[in-house]
Amino acid sequence: MLVEMAVAAIRTSALTKDYGSGQGLFDLDLQVSPQQIFGCLGPDGSGKTTTIRLLMSMIRPTRGSAYVFGLDCIREAVEVKRRVGYVPDETPEFGSMRGGEIVAYLTGLRGGVHKDRVSELAERFDLDLGRRHREYSRDDRQKLSIVLAFMHDPDLLILDEPSKHLDERGTAELHALIDEARAGGATILLASRSAAEVESQCDVVGLLRRGKLSRVMRIEDLPLELEERSRKALPP
Repeated sequence: MLVEMAVAAIRTSALTKDYGSGQGLFDLDLQVSPQQIFGCLGPDGSGKTTTIRLLMSMIRPTRGSAYVFGLDCIREAVEVKRRVGYVPDETPEFGSMRGGEIVAYLTGLRGGVHKDRVSELAERFDLDLGRRHREYSRDDRQKLSIVLAFMHDPDLLILDEPSKHLDERGTAELHALIDEARAGGATILLASRSAAEVESQCDVVGLLRRGKLSRVMRIEDLPLELEERSRKALPP
């Protein structure tokens, strides 16, 4: 009897977004297995955010394809977003809406979220959902993005520099949430400039540079790769 192959949580084929002048993402072939924590590591401009925006159908590819749990990221974007918790690189503007109103709005789009879960997350991050979004500090806006991403316990979490703007306590809570999500069976794509963050959280890491995936490796091989790159970068 044939054993059915598990559908990849994320799969891309020749995924490209060409902005011109060598800027963008080029021919990305990527596969992330279910329940894996995959790190995308690279500096600003390496293609991390472009990759994520393509997966979230926020931009359309120049060519190539992307799938989340077998769903086409363009043609089935609504269903993809229901199964994903997303922390963007920059928080959107919600103006005079209060934090609780934003939660309620997105809860409706996702088909319902238990209010106790929202309260728990807000308490863990010391986030006042009664305040207006425009009154939030940069730190509070990042915390709200994390609450919105985790509150419906999604199958896939896509996190773009999620610890950016967080203090030490907030970062610790974020990493605890990632561990809990993994224990619950979620798949996680974590994009970061920080090798230390990727090394502490991920199973597998993909190195992005100038819009191309240069290498995918097990996390235990990352320190050796970074050491080798440092030696090559040193002047003669």
